[in-house]
Amino acid sequence: MTGQSSILVTGGAGFVGSHFVHHAHETGSKVVVLDDLSGGPLPPLPRDVVFVRGDFADSALVRSILRTHEITAITHFAGKIQVGESVADPAPYFHTNLVKTLTLLDVVVDEGPIFVFSSTAAVYGAPVSIPIHESAALAPVSPYGMSKLGVEHALASYGQAHGLRWAALRYFNAAGAHPNGRLRESHEPETHLIPLALDAGTGRRPGLTVFGTDYSTPDGTCVRDYVHVCDLAAAHLAAIDVLAAGRPVGAVNLGSGTGASVREVLESCARVVGRPVPHQAGPRRDGDPPVLLAGIARAAELLGWTPKSSLLTIIEDAFRSRA
Repeated sequence: MTGQSSILVTGGAGFVGSHFVHHAHETGSKVVVLDDLSGGPLPPLPRDVVFVRGDFADSALVRSILRTHEITAITHFAGKIQVGESVADPAPYFHTNLVKTLTLLDVVVDEGPIFVFSSTAAVYGAPVSIPIHESAALAPVSPYGMSKLGVEHALASYGQAHGLRWAALRYFNAAGAHPNGRLRESHEPETHLIPLALDAGTGRRPGLTVFGTDYSTPDGTCVRDYVHVCDLAAAHLAAIDVLAAGRPVGAVNLGSGTGASVREVLESCARVVGRPVPHQAGPRRDGDPPVLLAGIARAAELLGWTPKSSLLTIIEDAFRSRA
């Protein structure tokens, strides 16, 4: 992608959104960020990126941005992301992730930009087979996953009814950070393993609990698919390119295609930090599948995308950002 698009990034202050902003800017696109900063402060943005503080469901504001900046594509990262919180309090998840996105889509249909949606592997629920391909059953077990799947259904329907050009990119475990160290993963409360392990290894947090050590995996701990956030950013630009060329995309998995166990992550974090990561064994958590692994052949076929970063690179970049 080189300077052909003017992109509106909703949720551009968040973890994946801010990395996309930098990647799109570095590759020549014009970028406008729309974020209400409810998830935290604005991270460093490139100097000529336009920032607008506001709600992505404010139709008049979004329409004004699209017309003023001649937006050709929207990457929609804004939303609520905590799975456990969604189970305890589902209403904000359905309202923010689904209802407000439908309001946004009404404007998109009127104005015509390409729409790339930040979706999730949580739409699959507990997998029947591994690796998980896009043809797998869609049976989310959390309101978070249900709200994201609702948007995917809407996108397919809007595409059929109104000609909306769309992609839904289903992330597995987004991790890492920009190699320059200026962006970082920062959630409060933090629930992701790699930043928690790095902070425990450096003494910023107490030791971790490993939830389950008796799974049917090589070392007894859960296996997950970690993908570098910069690889995710590149996939979004690739999706815009494909849609702009008039080819459909639809739903696409984004992962590394390889798995790492909790123990392997802790060992890799210890190697990067230079000291062991303190941890203790705990009971299994309800709903944790033993293995989640992305089938990524469709991403390679449709988007020409394959991940470039190893687990060690992901952890090294994440550690640099937390120094």
